[in-house]
Amino acid sequence: MNAPAARSAPMPTVFGSLADYRKGGVQVIDDSAKNYVFSNVFEIAAHNAPWERVCAARNFEYVVEAVRAEGESPWYAARHDEFALCMDGEIEIELVRPDASAMPPAPDADGAQLLDGPPAGRKMGRIVFRRGHQALLPAGAAYRFRAASPGVMIIQTIQGPLTVEKWADICQGD
Repeated sequence: MNAPAARSAPMPTVFGSLADYRKGGVQVIDDSAKNYVFSNVFEIAAHNAPWERVCAARNFEYVVEAVRAEGESPWYAARHDEFALCMDGEIEIELVRPDASAMPPAPDADGAQLLDGPPAGRKMGRIVFRRGHQALLPAGAAYRFRAASPGVMIIQTIQGPLTVEKWADICQGD
């Protein structure tokens, strides 16, 4: 009969924030760090301009964008659903169902697109979300964000014209 396995001490969960995060990394045993991607959304957002959508992860056409939430964003729309996850702070989302005349310049393109300004259309409501809250940005809806103080969110979307790639700046190298 085998002896019961020793229990290891519990590992505490440590949540980061824009003001307090630790740079992570990949511990390579028998390979090259260039074969792995590791980025920290708080570190990315710390170096972003407000509302800049920097690609932190990609799987085929799908991306996760790290965003520094600060002040008021421009208006966006996408032809597909997007999901926003608040990682730090408090962020408000305003949603409008735009009239046909207020649609993005390329309505068939993937990814979020900038609108020229506030869209004409029916107000759908607003969402206030905080750390750990997720919000759906519905297909065809126009939206903008507001944050009274700096925060961080990630957006799951399809890579588009607003997705910024900075792999050399955000990924660990050898």
